[in-house]
Amino acid sequence: MTRKDGKFLSDGFDATERDIRVFVHLARDKDADAWRAAKAAGRLVGVNEDTPYGYGRAERMGCAIAFSHSHRETVAGAFLRIAARVALGFDFLHAWRQRTAIAGADIVWTHTESQYLAVAAVARAIGARPRLIGQTVWLMDRWPSLSFLHRALFRRLARDIDVLTFHSPLNLKSAEKAFPGQRLELVRFGVPAETTAAPRRREGRPIRVLALGNDSHRDWPCLIEAVAKAEDMNLRILSRAVPRRLARGTRNIEIGLARTQDELIAAFREATVVCTPLKPNLHASGITVIQEAVLAGVPVVATDTGGLDAYFARDEITFVPPSDAVALRAALRKLAADPDAALAQAQRAQARMRQGELGAEAYIRRHVELSREILML
Repeated sequence: MTRKDGKFLSDGFDATERDIRVFVHLARDKDADAWRAAKAAGRLVGVNEDTPYGYGRAERMGCAIAFSHSHRETVAGAFLRIAARVALGFDFLHAWRQRTAIAGADIVWTHTESQYLAVAAVARAIGARPRLIGQTVWLMDRWPSLSFLHRALFRRLARDIDVLTFHSPLNLKSAEKAFPGQRLELVRFGVPAETTAAPRRREGRPIRVLALGNDSHRDWPCLIEAVAKAEDMNLRILSRAVPRRLARGTRNIEIGLARTQDELIAAFREATVVCTPLKPNLHASGITVIQEAVLAGVPVVATDTGGLDAYFARDEITFVPPSDAVALRAALRKLAADPDAALAQAQRAQARMRQGELGAEAYIRRHVELSREILML
């Protein structure tokens, strides 16, 4: 249904007849209004925009965007939703509450498998068939531990997804076996890359190592082992996920949080090097923090896992083997010992992001390109 001026009237879309109506279905805790308010107040820590993950950029690319929103819940309602999520493996009730918008969209974008499985289930329940891009993050890491019933359900729902996208070639390769016959695409994740801090020489002692992130694949024990007895290093970890007992008895390790964006900027400014220690994974764990550090002009040491080399070359990021505290400690010291080489590395990494192949603009543009292909526009 349209007005005479060509604007759509359906469920949150403000679009002309030429626009693609995109419904972006996100997790319940990524409500777009709450995101925008947190960004305005400086409480949204990281390189972010007014819309979640920069999806609002698509409005400049010929799309009309509507976001999922979080509904008020009673205690009983929240319990029912969470119980259903545990049983099914995805948040069906959150998606069910968006069913009108899902049905009214030309195409639905999702940020993780929890959302696209839920959208596919809701679409089947209401007899709708919106086109759907399903972004997969953690599913393939978890696939071997899933029950037969969950695997069968997920495969059945995936048949209704037009394209499954992945941030890592390792994730994509694993999915070839799990979802034979599905269209799979690599779409590299990116943060807004327009604002940068010029890389500079970072000298002085002790070596100031900064580590961030809450992903379950962070290898905090390896990093702490690498630094704990190194008198020439101070380690600052900003994470709510690291067990504090790991640093008990150490005097050169601080564990805390960056509660505002200004605190995070200050932490990057003070760091000699940013370290992203990782356990083996398939989904490019750590890529958000790595890109943020690169934009802040800080050299990076990261574990060589997850497909991170699909983003940065080996002269742009210092890669170390997984679970090797000795190699990690040596890499941190090597960068700190040669400020000119560290500066050149940081400059090369930042130049990579300025080329336009990485970042939110390329990430969202690829979503729009895929949408046009799927809709044959």
